[in-house]
Amino acid sequence: MSLLIILGVVLVLVIMYMIFRIGNLVSVMKGEEKPGGSANQINAVLFLIFMIVSLTGFFWYSVSNIDRYHLPVASEHGVLTDNLFWITMTLTVAAFTVISIVMFYFTFKYQYSEKRRASFYADNHKLELVWTLIPAAVMFLLVFRGLGVWSDITSPASKEAEVIELVGQQFAWTARYPGADKQLGKTDFRLIDAVNEFGMDLAGDPNSYDDFKSLELHLPKGKEVLLKIRAKDVLHSVFLPHFRVKMDAVPGMSTHFKFTPTKSTADMRAETQNSNFNYELACTEICGKGHFSMRLLVVVDEPADYEKWKASQESWLKQNPDYKKYVPEKYREVAEIKAGFRPDNGTIPTVQAVSAN
Repeated sequence: MSLLIILGVVLVLVIMYMIFRIGNLVSVMKGEEKPGGSANQINAVLFLIFMIVSLTGFFWYSVSNIDRYHLPVASEHGVLTDNLFWITMTLTVAAFTVISIVMFYFTFKYQYSEKRRASFYADNHKLELVWTLIPAAVMFLLVFRGLGVWSDITSPASKEAEVIELVGQQFAWTARYPGADKQLGKTDFRLIDAVNEFGMDLAGDPNSYDDFKSLELHLPKGKEVLLKIRAKDVLHSVFLPHFRVKMDAVPGMSTHFKFTPTKSTADMRAETQNSNFNYELACTEICGKGHFSMRLLVVVDEPADYEKWKASQESWLKQNPDYKKYVPEKYREVAEIKAGFRPDNGTIPTVQAVSAN
């Protein structure tokens, strides 16, 4: 912070000096004073000093504080994302450094002199090819690598993946998990009401009967997770910074993101030496006055703990028994068993057969 203050003071002094120099330039334009001279030489030297001080400060501050803005990564996908970021950052900083050195050096080397005359080049095909092809090749490699990662995270998930639905609305997130059948039931936005916030189709899809709602996002460590994302009102955005996950939640359109958590909440607490650490899901699309409060606690469990947590959850239908009236008569017994109103008594195969139809 002190370095930034010093640089700020230096910049202010330089700006003030340049303002005072305006008077000299006006005099030159009026013919009252010839251009060049000691003032011009001082300006040229100051440009070099400014370049050296600025670049030195930039690299020193960035390297010494890199740990402060490098967030720990907790997913397989996050490692690839970080690699892409640092490759892009390295190329960008290298280009910035070269351009800055050349630009400020030229202001010194080619300062005004009565003995020098400017040279004119109508065109230079070789130079034009160089400054066109090199940036184009670099951009192609960056975009190609990025598209590969994007294709991977948006490709179909494996059959073993844990499927979780996230629904955003002003100003909260709600998660829906499949029950023992490991299948999320179908939804219809026309069925959404004050209680059936997911719009679950209880009349048409028996897979809905054992689905359950959670106000925390639990994830299994070391297992592929497929997030199915949608919004009920306006545009929202799912952001899980430690997993390098970001995907918009768009009204009327379903989006998804596939990733594999690699560190449980307990692992991250040990790594950060912070016993109060928690993962968090935040909305990163301004969605109204309550946008700042739209976040969700995220818990990454060990696989055994995750299965134990799932088994302890009560189905949405059992929590809202009044909605059994929407279950067709032919599915009534299935719903009773899958929702947990009564034990299955060995009839799970029957439930699966009906669900498959």
